[in-house]
Amino acid sequence: MTETVFVPTHAAPRRRGPFIPPLLVVPFVLYNLVVFVFFGANPVNWGAGMFAIPMPSGMPWAITAGDFLLVVGIVCLFVEVLKSTNSARASIVEHMLSMVLFVVFLIEFLLVGAASSSVFFLLMVMSLIDVVAGFTVSISSASRDVSMG
Repeated sequence: MTETVFVPTHAAPRRRGPFIPPLLVVPFVLYNLVVFVFFGANPVNWGAGMFAIPMPSGMPWAITAGDFLLVVGIVCLFVEVLKSTNSARASIVEHMLSMVLFVVFLIEFLLVGAASSSVFFLLMVMSLIDVVAGFTVSISSASRDVSMG
């Protein structure tokens, strides 16, 4: 039994996208800026209301600073998951930087008193999800690029 193997004469073109650092650094920096500059290193103040929106039911919907920062984090996580589908070489560096950001989140959560809040913990979990999703999507897309047969 013989098998014919075709070897391409040139490398397949790789998609090249712009290098974008991990976007979850935005809520990380915002958290630290707000908690140290405006809240005096007191994480309890994340529960302070920013504004209220009247609802059709007649009850107001109160938005806190922590809620707003978590929404910013969720939007950044969504964009990060979309970025992880890119198979460019820069995406590996982006995944490594996301891992570094998660480690910084974890160290700050464990060692800095101002980071001991549920808002910071949920931002850290978003960073962990970004790392896991990024590597999972990259591995699964790489396995589709390599075909044996």
